Amino acid sequence: MNLLPPRKYIKFLTGLALLAASVAGSNLGAAVTPKAATAATPAAKNWTADNGNGTYSNPLFYEEFEDPDVIRVGNDYYIASTTMHMNPAVILMHSKDLVNWELAGYCSDKLDLGPAYRLEGGNIYGKGIWAPCIRYHAGMFYVFCNVNGAAMQVYRSKAITGPWEHSELPGRHDLSVLFDDDLGKIFIISGNSNPYPIEEIAPDLKSYVPNVRHQLVVPQGQRFGEGHHLYKVNGKYIDISAIPGGAVNQMVAKADSIDGPWTVTTMVEGESLGITSTTPARAQANDRGIWLHQGGMVDTPSGEWWSIIMSDHGSAGRMVSLVPITWDDGFPLIGLPGNLRKAPNTWVKPNTGVTQEPTPAFVHDDNFTSGKLNKLWQWNHVEDDSKWSLTEKPGVLRLHSLPAANFYNARNTLTQRPPAPESIMTVGLDTTGLTGGDTAGIGLLSTPYAWIGVVKTTDGTALQMFQAAGGGNRGGGGRRGGAGRGAAPAAGAAPAPAAAPAIQPVASVANPPAHVWLRVHCNFDTDQAVFSWSADGVTFTPLGTPFTTIFQLTTFQGVRPGLFNFNTAGQAGGYADFDHYAVEEPRARGLEREIPAGKTIALTSGADGSFLAADLQNNTLVDVVPDQSGATPPNARFQVVDVGLGRVALKTADGRFVSANEGGTSLKVGPKPGDTESFQWVNLMRGDTMLMSLVNHRYLATKPNQPGPVAVTATGPSPARKGGAEFKWKIVD
Repeated sequence: MNLLPPRKYIKFLTGLALLAASVAGSNLGAAVTPKAATAATPAAKNWTADNGNGTYSNPLFYEEFEDPDVIRVGNDYYIASTTMHMNPAVILMHSKDLVNWELAGYCSDKLDLGPAYRLEGGNIYGKGIWAPCIRYHAGMFYVFCNVNGAAMQVYRSKAITGPWEHSELPGRHDLSVLFDDDLGKIFIISGNSNPYPIEEIAPDLKSYVPNVRHQLVVPQGQRFGEGHHLYKVNGKYIDISAIPGGAVNQMVAKADSIDGPWTVTTMVEGESLGITSTTPARAQANDRGIWLHQGGMVDTPSGEWWSIIMSDHGSAGRMVSLVPITWDDGFPLIGLPGNLRKAPNTWVKPNTGVTQEPTPAFVHDDNFTSGKLNKLWQWNHVEDDSKWSLTEKPGVLRLHSLPAANFYNARNTLTQRPPAPESIMTVGLDTTGLTGGDTAGIGLLSTPYAWIGVVKTTDGTALQMFQAAGGGNRGGGGRRGGAGRGAAPAAGAAPAPAAAPAIQPVASVANPPAHVWLRVHCNFDTDQAVFSWSADGVTFTPLGTPFTTIFQLTTFQGVRPGLFNFNTAGQAGGYADFDHYAVEEPRARGLEREIPAGKTIALTSGADGSFLAADLQNNTLVDVVPDQSGATPPNARFQVVDVGLGRVALKTADGRFVSANEGGTSLKVGPKPGDTESFQWVNLMRGDTMLMSLVNHRYLATKPNQPGPVAVTATGPSPARKGGAEFKWKIVD
């Protein structure tokens, strides 16, 4: 077994600000906050994977980011991701440390391949750009991505920021490209059924080499999938593939030759990172969760290997995580020695040789005063640039209405991805320029959809909240990770778009002020969105009933807040002025991301409420049932000793440390804790914490409703947080 190189601790980063916003079940008491942190820092107000102590917590971006492919060029890392029908198309990210990322740009300003791409006589919801492959070769960046029902788009540029040259090839489903310098050939693998075709692309990347065909043949009885990532590592060919589905695994194949024979094993198995298959509030103890699948891998100059890989997060959409890779028998397996094919949700940052301050990848606010849109905005289809402006009235986004039957079909809707687990989007709206038939406001683009806005009629104006019904297939337990795109391997067609959803009764306020503030508050732990409005921007009043958000297979995206103005009278109408779009993330720094160093705490199991306790007589760690009063037993009090890199030791009242061995625990006397007494403090969000032993990279675990010795055998979290390895803590001193 080839283990990851030792991770040397270089230097602690300056601390993060930790907000005290909590959710149901969050911890009580205050933990130590680094002195350098302030509530005003961007990392305190916007999700940042970097914990500021040499560790990170997933997801990398707490918002939708799909089908990631990652490369390293020297000391820089780049990701390309799916954008489907949104414009600009093919999002590109850049990082120096694999944890802190910035938006580098897009490959295409407008993906315009016909009328439906402009929302003229149809739409391409759920189609467009899928699963891009990013590569760098001979001084040039390349991005390859299939467009459902059209062709494979090929983009090339000498700089990640562009400009990008564009050409096309015949379409291939979930492709991956390998520049094989040893053979002087360019291979492309694609498809979702065995055998998997491997073709060659001509050097100019404008045609396939005729009459040349290789293939990856999966051995009988083995499973493989789609979402390919093809590499050559130390002379060996490696292809990563995701089995279609939601609770599914990712596989990996290796061969000495591009023609095989190929051997296959599971790369990551049953790893949910504690993500439920339903909303967390409804999750049962036997919930399988949604598993990591479909992602690429990359190395660092220090010799480490890492994967950036996707999983579903309910109605917020699909997101990506950073997880370590260990090489075993020539296969790159996700996980750490002693716990392969599993992944920690919190771990030590990659050894890239770069020390960086925690920096959020995405800050969503836009006051529309810079003369340019925030780069996070995307249009729901190819926009009509003659119908929007930032200059007609400086300081506002002006949207001129275009004819549409409803919000679902409205052109020039400007959208963003909403941050999870909770986000509040607020925007000002001046309706002075509306004319008859205009409807303007903010909505959640999905199927079904909902919005709050102002409707102008011959009778005056009305502030309304609409909810649509039907129109989308819920993505609950089916294929939510990338296949569901149709059966045709070459085109990868998505499910046919549903008809425009029917409109439900609305809530309405007659003749609102000409300038109003509109708000939508999304809680993705409950899949509920509340729309509200204000006449002064301070006091907000809910309008209508909470809207239930879903992930569905029609747009194949999570819900997306969008600013809109459309006209139902069949003609272009007036204009709406939007100002000060603001996004609040109440749980960007939840309490569970704090480590109560120096404090005395109690830890209780999320499965049965039992306490972790020191059995001083038998010199071991046990769990005990609370008495009727619920008071913390004296032997269930542990001092948290900070040992660096987000790791802690648990010290008993008589000065012993909890110590781990291969299967169990003991209490060890010593002046200071060593590796066997050190546990990685692992954040799961929603107030749940796990303690990973450095002995075998497994977790402290109780047996639910069976008080007794505590083991160090859990391989990962239960999605419902009821497996016995997930704990809540509170300060008791």
